[in-house]
Amino acid sequence: MAELRASSSTADDRPFPPGEYPVVVVGSGPGAIQVAYALRRIGIDHAVISADPSPGGMFRRWPFFQRLLSWTKPYAPVERTSRAYERYDWNSLLADEPENRSLMPGLMDGSSYFPSRPEMERNLATFVERTGTRIRYDCPWTATRREEGPDGERFVLETPDGEYRARVAIFAVGVAEPNAPSTPGIELSHHYSTVRPAETYAGRRVFLIGKSVSAFELATGLLQWARQLILVSPSPVKLSVDTRSLVGVRARYVQPYEDHVLGGGVAVLDASIEAIERGPGDALTVRTRRSADGSEVVLEVDDVINATGFVCPLVDLPALGVTTFGQSRLPAQTPYWESASVPGIFFAGTIGQGSAGLKKHGLPANSGAVHGARYNARVLAAHVARTTFGRSVERPPIASGELVPTVLSELATAPELWHQRAYLARVISLDPGEGPRDEGIVPLAAFVDGVGDDGTADSLALTIEADGTGTIYPVLYLRRDGRVEERMIEPDPLLRFDTPAIQARVAEIVEEVRSAAITG
Repeated sequence: MAELRASSSTADDRPFPPGEYPVVVVGSGPGAIQVAYALRRIGIDHAVISADPSPGGMFRRWPFFQRLLSWTKPYAPVERTSRAYERYDWNSLLADEPENRSLMPGLMDGSSYFPSRPEMERNLATFVERTGTRIRYDCPWTATRREEGPDGERFVLETPDGEYRARVAIFAVGVAEPNAPSTPGIELSHHYSTVRPAETYAGRRVFLIGKSVSAFELATGLLQWARQLILVSPSPVKLSVDTRSLVGVRARYVQPYEDHVLGGGVAVLDASIEAIERGPGDALTVRTRRSADGSEVVLEVDDVINATGFVCPLVDLPALGVTTFGQSRLPAQTPYWESASVPGIFFAGTIGQGSAGLKKHGLPANSGAVHGARYNARVLAAHVARTTFGRSVERPPIASGELVPTVLSELATAPELWHQRAYLARVISLDPGEGPRDEGIVPLAAFVDGVGDDGTADSLALTIEADGTGTIYPVLYLRRDGRVEERMIEPDPLLRFDTPAIQARVAEIVEEVRSAAITG
């Protein structure tokens, strides 16, 4: 494919002047940076534009109290530059060059294995600088339309700098637009995004709308300042230690809940918020109705903070036909993160959680976090390269005698499988003529449904999964004659998936599907 160049000239020394490109990526947070890096490594010409003045996305501002929930272990049982180390580093982006891998631990000050917000922002900026990832900053995307081009439809992205045309548009703009509930008087509150410095709440009664992670983060940071904290939403609190997943309030923010349970001055109420009104003096009156019995509870407070989260800043994409769902207005997506209603529009980064996958045992993927979205971005870039631009896929052969060791090695160490459990899978095709071949990482939902890049040939898909009890175990999916069957492997209490017992079970499963492929 001939490389398309930008059509307009400008004195601006920023990269990617307005014009036509095969792909346009919008954003400069982790998702945009990772997908842009992957596209460049594959050799797909593209432009990257961002409204921000520098890399980092939401990490340029949040979390408010400056400490992440995602960990990086500087000292782990594997080498820092190895692929296996990615299991212990949730915050670095992925690079092919050893010197650009695992940048986060080298930027941390040693005070915590949860990086600070400035460390995370510096991590992303360092990755951009070292890998030579180019981004046109201060170039906000303002509108979108479609038009016919010489070889098909084009998306036209409008910006103050000019128009960008592309066959494929990838939006990695985060779930970053403040959500405002329709509660009467909500304008008297302020959103998480506009919270004042913590010390300005000293001695005040603070009412927090919401009982999610953001509400408990604020409550944790305000514990030493506020005279009283009240957290209210209709549903009970969910703790991540109870859900055994990243769903719910994380352990680092449980202190306010413990104070509530032990009578320490924090109130956590299951109630709907009916109205916020002006009270006497500078006070505010919040009218609530308890979920249990419908009784009214009226509270007089000094501040109301809306901690009900953010929505996707999709500009005019819904008017273009992009369907959305849920409170966060996530776009409906295929397993490969393409709009389910407008082909050619893809989503990367946090927005990728709109492609839910199989959600086995009700557990979601980690696509809303860096350690999940970075793998999605790499798979997405390869998918676009294959399906839109006809780039060939590397399919390394696996020697027959190495098939079982390869499966065991992936189950034991593959970070894609560990971070995106029951969501991403390593696929090995078993064509009798070609022999086993590594087909790479694919979305498990695409493999199970037999759609997308993975085809319908006899093959194995390797995953790591977890059930509702928190038990983690490998599962092999066997595709034979178009049918998919599961083979669960017994869990190991120390999560060692290369033991003799597991080796024997894997060998048995591999021989079962390989024999069927040969005789079929």
